[in-house]
Amino acid sequence: MKKRILLIGYNYYPEPTGIGKYSGEMIAWLAQHGYECEVVTAYPYYPQWKVQGLYTEKKFWYCTEYLNAGGTKVKVNRCPMYVPSVPTGLKRIALDLSFLISAFFKICQLLFQKKFDYVITVVPCFQFGLLGVFYKLCRKTVLLYHIQDLQIEAARDLKMITSHAVIKALFKLEKYILSKSDAISSISDGMVHKIKIKAKKDIFLCANWTDCTLFFPIQNKSTIKENYGFKPSDKIVLYSGAIGEKQGLGAILHAAKTFEMHAEIKFIICGSGPYKEKLLLLAAKMELKNVIFFPLQPSESFNLFLNLADVHLIIQKSNAGDLVMPSKLTSVLGVGGLALITAHKGTGLYSSVSLHNIGLLIEPEDQQALNTGIWKAISENHDSIRANARTYAEEHLSIDKIMGDYEKQVLKNHVNIKGLQTKSQKPHMATSIG
Repeated sequence: MKKRILLIGYNYYPEPTGIGKYSGEMIAWLAQHGYECEVVTAYPYYPQWKVQGLYTEKKFWYCTEYLNAGGTKVKVNRCPMYVPSVPTGLKRIALDLSFLISAFFKICQLLFQKKFDYVITVVPCFQFGLLGVFYKLCRKTVLLYHIQDLQIEAARDLKMITSHAVIKALFKLEKYILSKSDAISSISDGMVHKIKIKAKKDIFLCANWTDCTLFFPIQNKSTIKENYGFKPSDKIVLYSGAIGEKQGLGAILHAAKTFEMHAEIKFIICGSGPYKEKLLLLAAKMELKNVIFFPLQPSESFNLFLNLADVHLIIQKSNAGDLVMPSKLTSVLGVGGLALITAHKGTGLYSSVSLHNIGLLIEPEDQQALNTGIWKAISENHDSIRANARTYAEEHLSIDKIMGDYEKQVLKNHVNIKGLQTKSQKPHMATSIG
């Protein structure tokens, strides 16, 4: 009999980037490998911060759809949720609470249907673990808590929440969820270490992956550049991803100002997010002619677009530290791209990149270091790093390897027998980055 899995999280397919992409691919993989999967999620809104496509007409109430996952149907329950166009700290709290409430009623409905053997809750938002705890207490199932972002630390360190009392209360609530979770996983060694200290239990590593059949190097960059309106001699410095506060993307504009006398160096900022309008206004104020803003690229041409770049910027603010593992890096590695990465020494990201020589490293929020790093990336030969990046993606970041490990270490080691959970062995800590 097929084991049944319920995933809870407000980011899911068809969101093209970030957590929604990985949650969708996780469930698709599990469905293709013999599990009966169902999802409780919101309507797709990220990274535009606006409900997209045909879903706009349905967004004020619940709907159910069946999505094809490699020939297997996945039942997706979509719940209404408040989506702010400009997500401030308070509005993000309202967003989280609105989904928590609407998803709770859907979970209540599911209590009276066939039992799920596993419930996977995806963070953010960390409070969604309460939904998993609720279902576990009612149906005696196995609760799996998968952490993509350390949300409370990020909100504190980025000054999104400044009240010490609120932060303390959130940590207390998180501690309760961690204590009730049967298995906890996260996406990087650094995050695994931090969570292990808080949870006082073993944490599984389940890194974000890349599909090396979809993302691969293309040699003829001159033609690609011409297709996008550039000269073959142009040097393209690309940032592609979410455009939010934690990335610190204003530094790209200041770097572009430094290089404006080098007409061949072009900066591209591609993506969507709440900070994009501010960047557009700042770029106009700085009268930058060497910065081009691109919208989100279609998935079918994204590999081609990534191959356009000579340098890929993977940057975030200093106080993000090991709290966030930049998922955009996996695709860059897949195309054999040269990544210029901001990371402090001692973080998991820094250690992995340095150990495998798969990118150039600079200190976060250091404008001079960024400028120097860009010039070094453009002016020197880094073919060995590009080759290492592709090899690393092939050997360590395939979805079959990562999800295969997750199935073996988490799902098959946590079973329900008449409502009693047993564990067959302790988790094996793999080393990878996501």
